[in-house]
Amino acid sequence: MTATAGWLRRQLPGVLALVLIVSAFMVARIPTPSAADTAGMASRYSFAPMSVALPGGFRQQEIRRVHPDYTHIDAWISSVGAAIAMNDLDGDGLANDLCLVDTRIDQTVVTPVPGGKPGRYAPFALNPGTLPMNDNIAPMGCVPGDFNEDGRLDLLVYMWGRTPILYLAKPGAAKLGPDAYRPVELVPGSNSTNGRYTGPQWNTNAATVADFDGDGHDDIFIGNYFPHSAVLDPKSTGVVHMNHSMSNAHNGGDDYFFRWTGSVKGASPSVTYQCLDDVLPETASKGWELAAAATDLDGDQLPELYLANDFGPDRMFYNRSTPGHIRLSLVEGVRTPLIPKSKTIGHDSFKGMGLDFGDLNGDGVYDMFVSNITTSFGIEESNFQFVSSSGDKAALRERLREGEAPWTDRSAQARTAWSGWGWDVKIDDFDNGGDLSIVQATGFVKGEVDRWPQLQELATANDQLLQNPYWWPNVRAGDDVAGTQTLHFFVKCPDGTYVDVAKELGLAIPVPTRGVATGDADGDGRLDFAVARQWGEPVFYHNQSPSPGAFLELQLTHADTPVPGALPAPGSPATGAQVTVTTPDGRTILGRVDGGSGHSGKRSSEVHLGLGRNVTGPVRVNLRWRDRAGQVHEQDLQLTPGRHCLELGSQAKEK
Repeated sequence: MTATAGWLRRQLPGVLALVLIVSAFMVARIPTPSAADTAGMASRYSFAPMSVALPGGFRQQEIRRVHPDYTHIDAWISSVGAAIAMNDLDGDGLANDLCLVDTRIDQTVVTPVPGGKPGRYAPFALNPGTLPMNDNIAPMGCVPGDFNEDGRLDLLVYMWGRTPILYLAKPGAAKLGPDAYRPVELVPGSNSTNGRYTGPQWNTNAATVADFDGDGHDDIFIGNYFPHSAVLDPKSTGVVHMNHSMSNAHNGGDDYFFRWTGSVKGASPSVTYQCLDDVLPETASKGWELAAAATDLDGDQLPELYLANDFGPDRMFYNRSTPGHIRLSLVEGVRTPLIPKSKTIGHDSFKGMGLDFGDLNGDGVYDMFVSNITTSFGIEESNFQFVSSSGDKAALRERLREGEAPWTDRSAQARTAWSGWGWDVKIDDFDNGGDLSIVQATGFVKGEVDRWPQLQELATANDQLLQNPYWWPNVRAGDDVAGTQTLHFFVKCPDGTYVDVAKELGLAIPVPTRGVATGDADGDGRLDFAVARQWGEPVFYHNQSPSPGAFLELQLTHADTPVPGALPAPGSPATGAQVTVTTPDGRTILGRVDGGSGHSGKRSSEVHLGLGRNVTGPVRVNLRWRDRAGQVHEQDLQLTPGRHCLELGSQAKEK
């Protein structure tokens, strides 16, 4: 044997291994659409950016003042808070009002959607009135809902440094403005010392509204991020800390459920709740919550709950409640040798920051999309596109009862796994073509000095060091971590994969984004959306898609008698009502009245469903809902495409 032949023989195992690796890569690699194909997909959509009007007279800031122990990471601490919601606040029948948090002025603002009827009302900041406040409080989000059930939408504002405030709409208000709402405490009690707030220092970053106990009245979930502490007090001498692990932290703020117990309608509206702090196991209750979503997954009209946690495993709960008693049980995904731990529901170690429900594969069961940190050469985890694998809802119910969450992550196969430092996400049909798109906010801290190397070192640090802020590397004003990442707009390709067309649509602006809100602001049947930017101006995108398909838009309200007033009352949203449409060609389309799923963006209350371009006549619509007595009702209707207002009592009646 020659020397050359001997050398080749010795290298043969390595050569074969290399061939196998390359072959496996070529087989497993998902084709990427060409530029022409991407442009073709993008051509179905068009959005016109519009500036959002804001009130004047407020002091501008570029970063928040923080606890002394957080001074060297004040940009990190200041990286959340931008939020936005779309809904019908003035009762004109359109989701053309915005409730947003602008971090530059640390105010919660109500403003009309741009481009509509002029002169409706001037932008204004919500005024807490006589409720105690202090200089170390910042709003983090706004959730619309009819909390006192008078037929008008109120506003829940959650904050850092304080318990949430409910702004209840006054029926006598002739126009939207600061005096149109009565602020009341969500957590009553003695929270004032000489007029300054001295109550519990909650640090809330997740909130959603749903009828968790099935009694016919909306409850509230509040998820806190930091433990109760003076995060924003630069003079505090109290103890603060960070997460005790990058992948398995259970030392965050406590979670609470507020079970509706009664309300008062009229000139001085009010509402009462029972505060529950023992619904979730302690380890689940102390996750670092950044997003929450609730909807009925198995068809029993009790909403399941998914919590997206930073620095540790997300949590998913099956609802076993009865009227007056909220009871949730933990469910988890089942691992196999081919599924990594971090790709399994309840076992991941990623940084969950946003989520939404939507039937992405058209099987009649909700799927989930969860945002994580997915930056190449930074921290490359993976988004989750959890696709149902249970079959129908009856089979799903059995597996949920057994503690199993039968969803499998398909983000890599769908090409949605990697996008950036992900935040809020909304799953909706923006061209009414019958396929759902995925809009995702991304980006973290915008500056000039790249801090990714230091962050990578932190990610590999000993967990014993992490909870002490002293060991965290500097992230201050001027530092940059994922600061040029952009909004993503994933659309579905004919082969079932997705492609991001944000650049082609002019949506890829290099400014960190946080919240995404959706709604049909002008009633033309095309979903618009608004985006909250962190330390930047919010933006509204008017949908001008050129050739939309047919649509069904349902305003589903309870059969309550609204309190009469100067402004019309749109009715109390039937939160949690489920809609299943069957098209003539046999496709199933799901929708629901959403009570505030996501991170800091909240979609409007109407149910918007794209039917496709081949639907011209009525479609079969199945409705399921709970009435005010907690009774479940189901009804089949034939509805023509377009907008419908239905009142849900013992039967569904068109208004």
